[in-house]
Amino acid sequence: MKEIRVLIVEDDPRIADLHRRFTERVEGFAVAGIAEGLSDAMDMVDSLQPDLVLLDLYFPEGTSMDLLHHIRGQGMETDVIYITAAKEVAPLRQAMRGGVFDYIIKPVIASRFHESLEKYRWYRSRLSHMDVVEQCTVDSLRPAAKNIGESREDLPKGIDALTLEKICAVFHSKDASHGLSAEDVAARVGVSRSTSRRYLEYLVSVDFLVPDVVYGSVGRPERRYFKV
Repeated sequence: MKEIRVLIVEDDPRIADLHRRFTERVEGFAVAGIAEGLSDAMDMVDSLQPDLVLLDLYFPEGTSMDLLHHIRGQGMETDVIYITAAKEVAPLRQAMRGGVFDYIIKPVIASRFHESLEKYRWYRSRLSHMDVVEQCTVDSLRPAAKNIGESREDLPKGIDALTLEKICAVFHSKDASHGLSAEDVAARVGVSRSTSRRYLEYLVSVDFLVPDVVYGSVGRPERRYFKV
């Protein structure tokens, strides 16, 4: 995956430099530029087309909401993480409506900053490797971007997003239309039968799969799973 280019927009040079150093410590990220004011930020966003903007909220000339709306209005493939001391609810609501990926409250804790970038890198990587979108895939991505400020994915305990995607992909094969057993899926993905069954039952619970009992030639019933 190519390097993720980051623009830092922060009017305090010391904090901007801190965020630069935090960013450069995370593998796969590179700082493309630093803007200390909103007018410079607008120009740099347009010229650099960064993948990610680390954006403060308040500046001497006003708030950065116009910059966020500009990014959205231009249809740029640029994501935004707000890093701000603002604790009012109204800016958070505006930021969420503007589709920000994360919202970090100052003073920034290094581990929280790094976690946010790692989560963003995972999110971009998953999207870049998708050919089709299924409900289970969307559900595996949503925890990374939906609940601003959450530090962990909210998939059920014992359900890993990457394994979930692999199992979903199995059901795109042509022979899957005839249904697959837990043993079939286990063999294709390389997991144990019990692990396979746990994931399959989870996919049943989110309406991605439907189970049915199929009787073989000798009358032995077998639980098979079909894509909805």
